[in-house]
Amino acid sequence: MKRFGLLGEKLSHSFSPLIHSYLGDYDYRLFEMPPEDVPAFLQSGDFDGLNVTIPYKKTVIPYCAELSETARKIGSVNTLRRRPDGSLYGDNTDYFGFCRLLDQLPVETASIKALILGSGGASLTVRAVLEDRGAGSVVTISRSGPDNYENLERHKDAGLIVNTTPVGMYPDNGSAPVDLSAFPSCRAVADIIYNPYRTALLLDAEDLSIPCVNGLVMLVAQAKRAAEIFTGQPIDDGVIGAVTDSICRKMKNVVLIGMPGSGKSTTGAALAKLLGREFYDTDALAAEKAGKSIPDMINQDGEAAFRRLETEVLAQVSKKCGVVIATGGGIVKTPENRRLIRQNSFCVFLDRPPEELETRDRPLSQRHGVAALYAERLPLYNSWRDITVRAAGVNETVNEIKERLKL
Repeated sequence: MKRFGLLGEKLSHSFSPLIHSYLGDYDYRLFEMPPEDVPAFLQSGDFDGLNVTIPYKKTVIPYCAELSETARKIGSVNTLRRRPDGSLYGDNTDYFGFCRLLDQLPVETASIKALILGSGGASLTVRAVLEDRGAGSVVTISRSGPDNYENLERHKDAGLIVNTTPVGMYPDNGSAPVDLSAFPSCRAVADIIYNPYRTALLLDAEDLSIPCVNGLVMLVAQAKRAAEIFTGQPIDDGVIGAVTDSICRKMKNVVLIGMPGSGKSTTGAALAKLLGREFYDTDALAAEKAGKSIPDMINQDGEAAFRRLETEVLAQVSKKCGVVIATGGGIVKTPENRRLIRQNSFCVFLDRPPEELETRDRPLSQRHGVAALYAERLPLYNSWRDITVRAAGVNETVNEIKERLKL
């Protein structure tokens, strides 16, 4: 069997093996190694082809006996194929991938002013595509040089912003490389990061009603083109959308919100078991971290202290991919929790009528009354959720969630 894989320095977040499992019947592995090990691996490594990612897209070029025209023009290689004589052929399938990413945005590239954030190997590919598509001007922003993060006001007329930096990428979620509100002419945003599904930059774009897209479709599209180079067999472009959608549903978490006593923990545990996913309960995690029960925490330390700990716990588990998370009933009371959930999750409002809710060991329900809490929180649940599911029997509820989210 042919042996292929991904070469990079840090690969724990990679979805490439999963993507290639859809594209061909071959062995695909992760080759994670430090820079000093790369030369020997390229010269004598046991592989037939490689994808190449950060930070080795330029490193591998001197080891290639031949480059494709695209790779030579860009000066960046992300795909290697070992030829029958043992030499390496280098190509750049990111070009094809970024073309497909741009096709997802409702904006004409021709004549637009584009701002590329970052000056690494990926930025070279993005620049080549934008120039080939007739962008009016393309400006690369780096940490130093004439166009940098200290003089961004010179480019507030940019109509398209593309992030090629790792800022906001897992596990350092939550940071954005620029403040989008400083670009009043911006009509579209692309972030080539795909984990998390929505970076802080994309969440900001959504808040400003700016069309945006992440890097998952680029990742799948370039992998499709790489698989063709590996195997020498054409693959229909239609597979790109299907694989992207499938990977999206596998990588996204399912987060359950709803009133205390609505069955989130029981439903979440059953859903996780059905889907073969890990399960997390933010109340249980908060109680473990505090060393006391939630009722004791609220009664002894106050609700505000509990909410801070709840957000801290949510920030950790919501970074994960493909898990099920049950939250406390008041998770929606803290606005920042919405962004934590939206970065990588389907949000399911598990709705149960107030008269059916259990109040035992639920101090806030006892203190304020279930009906009053429900009336206060219902607008928040509705504005946060992707879907609403009426809480019924556990099996019925779990199957409805699975079916509606196509998991």
